[in-house]
Amino acid sequence: MLLLHRAVAPGLQQAYRLKSTPARLCIRACCTNDSFQPQRSSFTFSGGNSSTRRWRVMGTLLGLGAVLACHDQQCRASQESPRRYTREEVKSHCSPETGVWVTLGSEVFDITEFVDIHPGGASKLMLAAGGPLEPFWALYAVHNQPHVREILAQYKIGELSPDDKAPSILKTSDPYMDDPIRHSALKVNTQCPFNAEPPPELLTENYITPNPIFFTRNHLPVPNVDPDTYRLNVVGPPGGQSLCLSLDDLYQFPKHEITVTLQCAGNRRSEMTQFKEVRGLEWSLGAISTARWAGARLCDVLAQAGHQLCETEAHVCFEGLDSDPTGAAYGASIPLARAMDPEAEVLLAYEMNGQPLPRDHGFPVRVVVPGVVGARHVKWLGKVSVEPEESFSHWQRRDYKGFSPSVDWDTVDFDSAPSIQELPIQSAITQPKEGEIIGSGEVTVKGYAWSGGGRAVVRVDVSLDGGLTWQVAELEGEEQRARKAWAWRLWHLQAPLPAGIKELNIVCKAVDESYNVQPDTVAPIWNLRGVLNNAWHRVHVHVAP
Repeated sequence: MLLLHRAVAPGLQQAYRLKSTPARLCIRACCTNDSFQPQRSSFTFSGGNSSTRRWRVMGTLLGLGAVLACHDQQCRASQESPRRYTREEVKSHCSPETGVWVTLGSEVFDITEFVDIHPGGASKLMLAAGGPLEPFWALYAVHNQPHVREILAQYKIGELSPDDKAPSILKTSDPYMDDPIRHSALKVNTQCPFNAEPPPELLTENYITPNPIFFTRNHLPVPNVDPDTYRLNVVGPPGGQSLCLSLDDLYQFPKHEITVTLQCAGNRRSEMTQFKEVRGLEWSLGAISTARWAGARLCDVLAQAGHQLCETEAHVCFEGLDSDPTGAAYGASIPLARAMDPEAEVLLAYEMNGQPLPRDHGFPVRVVVPGVVGARHVKWLGKVSVEPEESFSHWQRRDYKGFSPSVDWDTVDFDSAPSIQELPIQSAITQPKEGEIIGSGEVTVKGYAWSGGGRAVVRVDVSLDGGLTWQVAELEGEEQRARKAWAWRLWHLQAPLPAGIKELNIVCKAVDESYNVQPDTVAPIWNLRGVLNNAWHRVHVHVAP
């Protein structure tokens, strides 16, 4: 009996534990759990006659077989429990009145209650009503993440009938198949849409970032625009006349050139994630780059269309030529006062580092707004208008905003926070890298520093001991004009190392001309979208003996 207990008890315990196991786990448990595999040692006996041994073995096998049969029946029952639906049944639930159902793979979900709270807007989600999510997740690949699947799982109501086969031919084309070829050195965060950053060791090799490794932030597929037929629609004021500008028309405006750093609001988001989970692309420290831009000043073009400053608040709204299946374009806006100010140097740019804009960076025309978050630098520009309110685009009203660390996804109110425009003071270490082994004797530390709103960087402090003591780094690159410092400063520090030291905790922090300085930790600036991270940047390295 003891031997029988040893052989069967583990199986009974495992079967009890699996009593409430979901169907999708049952097969795995049956096939891979070691408790259900006969062990040779259980059937090896040192004494007794052969008849006794045979009965003991048979009893053991029968006991184990009973457990396996019982568990197999539970698995089958669990697998049979989900309700089955046909594709026609799902298709009939395509409105708030009938309920909104969708499928993903073989699973069926009733998302009626989720439609109105969908972050991307109800209209986009309703495109999938009564059908599969796959064609839309191919376009918005950011959905294919664990937290999104967890939300969706709450609305599962059953599965598609296995007899109801999917169409043999998917009548949707890959919206990203015409995207341009990218440089292999880029660190890719998402492929569709394409989002990537240069590795730290390349980021600060040059003051001007080469076009092929300039960080790329796309929200939708890259449009392939014919420069010969391209037209920019600039809506005139009430009673005025709108402009329809070709590239040649834009070339007739005075050409203006400026060096501008672009930074994504999510730069260094990965460090916020380490403190507490956020939602967004896992940018490291490379969602920032600098280029020499050339084009027509926006104030000149708006003036040509008849616009002028007004006493009431107004905004210049931009629409790109990249759009989703509803026809909604990527959009953003900036205050009219900034757009009309010649000193703000806002551009309708058509050149990047002396060349026509690359496709990933807005060919043929994009907006460049010096000192402002990258989300407002709309690419593939198709329309400009002056409105009494800021852009109604999702990316202006429901994204790129900062919140208190106490706000979560159950309590967030996007209308309560202003859209990000100017960014705070920022700096990061690009050399040495985290975990690197450096030689003894002397260390060279390099990095970048930048502040929004044209505020010049006046100092970068570097610590080799986690912030206990500090040294001032040497600033490199172009001299900056007060209040018009649109580009970063590169910096470096060469410092001797004390004998016998085994590791360094390197920290950097920058100070701008308004004496804004970076916070020491992520905790007080953490927010659910992981934007605006400008905490001290830290790198831990080892020193070779």
